Amino acid sequence: MAKQVAQTPPLGWNSWDCYGASVREDEVRANAAYMAANLKEYGWEYVVVDIQWYEPNAKSDQYNAYAPLVMDEYSRLLPAENRFPSAAGGKGFKPLGDYIHSLGLKFGIHILRGIPRQAVSQKTAILGGNYTAADIADTGSTCDWNTDMYGVDPTKPGAQEYYNSLFQLYAGWGVDYVKVDDIARPYRRGEIELIHNAIRNSGREMVLSLSPGPTPLSEGEHVAKHANLWRMTDDFWDRWDHLSAMFERADAWSGYIGPGHWPDADMLPLGRIGIRSAGGDRYTRFTKDEQITLMTLWAMIRSPLMFGGDLRYNDEWTTALITNEEVLEITKSSRANRQLYRDNDLIAWTA
Repeated sequence: MAKQVAQTPPLGWNSWDCYGASVREDEVRANAAYMAANLKEYGWEYVVVDIQWYEPNAKSDQYNAYAPLVMDEYSRLLPAENRFPSAAGGKGFKPLGDYIHSLGLKFGIHILRGIPRQAVSQKTAILGGNYTAADIADTGSTCDWNTDMYGVDPTKPGAQEYYNSLFQLYAGWGVDYVKVDDIARPYRRGEIELIHNAIRNSGREMVLSLSPGPTPLSEGEHVAKHANLWRMTDDFWDRWDHLSAMFERADAWSGYIGPGHWPDADMLPLGRIGIRSAGGDRYTRFTKDEQITLMTLWAMIRSPLMFGGDLRYNDEWTTALITNEEVLEITKSSRANRQLYRDNDLIAWTA
């Protein structure tokens, strides 16, 4: 992994907490414009389109099983044009990426590890070799919660070529950040290495983020070498039990905090979330004290900060919370971050 990227923990926005799998281009552009106008000066810079941007009929956080997906002749998924109109004519995400870059921001996407099941059944080609999707698929390696993909068998000829072609495509779109899902739990060591190599081969620097968690602590050395971010926990929502559990996880992972490799406590379910996602449309259920605890802990453990709410609905409180320069400075430049002591529920961190 090119450790020039993510020298400090990335700060950005991700569409999952507010729009599930269903975010549209107009919503992404609007949040990017808000970030550029209101948050960029504080270091917020990544705009990340989460899962299933290739699924024309995605409606929420609930996936349509075995849905037909938009795909090219080389087994690579493409943006659904009904949701991302600028992708028409084979342009993919390049127009959206260009717009985000024009604002001085960086562009990210989510993918699921593996190769589309429909590519395997259709035996579509792999770019860069005389292989088909069926030649490299591990049909016994599937995601427990989504039906889009089969795993890729890292030992098969054509496996690296497939991932190379994916990341060549993403490089052409101007992607700066890739969140790869269904790969950190269970820990898919072989596919992580294929993706690590594919980013290096693409010629473009990209942040590599791995989900979901918890990533096995036993894989700490491997993940810190091959990825920039990895989840310490499963999906984090606006619940006190989720927040209180993070202290122990963060303590366990504190030895791996450092430039280019950051244990990830997951997105910030703040502001207006659940618009078309889990739990229904609401403002965060965290109290103000809990929100302060959340931001303080994420800063002290130097977790990436990915805001989950639709930024356009932020109130003065939320804006002040995520633009607190003293707290953000801890995220950006503190060192030797560690738990000082814990006495039951009395916990202190130092840096």
